[in-house]
Amino acid sequence: MKILCIGDIVGVSGTAYAAANLWALRREHGADMVVCNAENCAPGNGVDIESAQKLLASGADVLTAGNHIWQKKEIFPFLESCRDIVRPANYPYTCPGRGYTIKNINNFRVMVINISGCVFMESLDHPFLCADKIIEREAGRFDFALLDFHAEATSEKIAMGRYLDGRVAAVWGTHTHVQTSDACILPRCTGYITDIGMSGPVDSVIGVKTDNAVQKFVTRMPVRFTPAEGACKIEGACFEINTDSGKCTGAYAFRHVG
Repeated sequence: MKILCIGDIVGVSGTAYAAANLWALRREHGADMVVCNAENCAPGNGVDIESAQKLLASGADVLTAGNHIWQKKEIFPFLESCRDIVRPANYPYTCPGRGYTIKNINNFRVMVINISGCVFMESLDHPFLCADKIIEREAGRFDFALLDFHAEATSEKIAMGRYLDGRVAAVWGTHTHVQTSDACILPRCTGYITDIGMSGPVDSVIGVKTDNAVQKFVTRMPVRFTPAEGACKIEGACFEINTDSGKCTGAYAFRHVG
């Protein structure tokens, strides 16, 4: 089974470009399942219902999120009603939605988990122990598991991959919007990459208009960030899973530029 993971989709143009190309990418990579990080897919940032539904109708099987999931309050009831979108599991249980879902893909039960890191980010429940709890709680209810680890620090992401090596089929990082070159299979056969990258405007600073970002860094003054426009790219990673063993047998990063 091949799992296609799409990096953080940014803004209206990134969402439109992803929606227009997901089915073609599925065919190109022979993917059985597509997981998209959609926490920035709405105008501005966050997730709105229209953008989420557009991606799900255009070839995404599951949408994951991150620290911007709460930007659009309209998404709260959708998080409760739709099992194809998940938010970081280590937010308090009182928050809307769920931190993982189990999808039937070609008669295999695939669990997709979303967890947020804590280094240089908001202090949430312990991400490593949160992963343990979910895997232990759902034992016997899934055939193999996948984790989108939405984290800032590369060291925390690498540590999570090593921590879960052999217990999940794949771990990939999101949040930094910069694709890393370390896609690999870890010693106990878990597929891994530190960050799968960004899907959005090429001429930008991680999706934001270049002038906005440069002004912020140069002046140190508050700047209203505006999503960039123009030609877009889709970045991500593909993992091939042996469905008999649940082990990863192939992992590579990819970039599609329009």
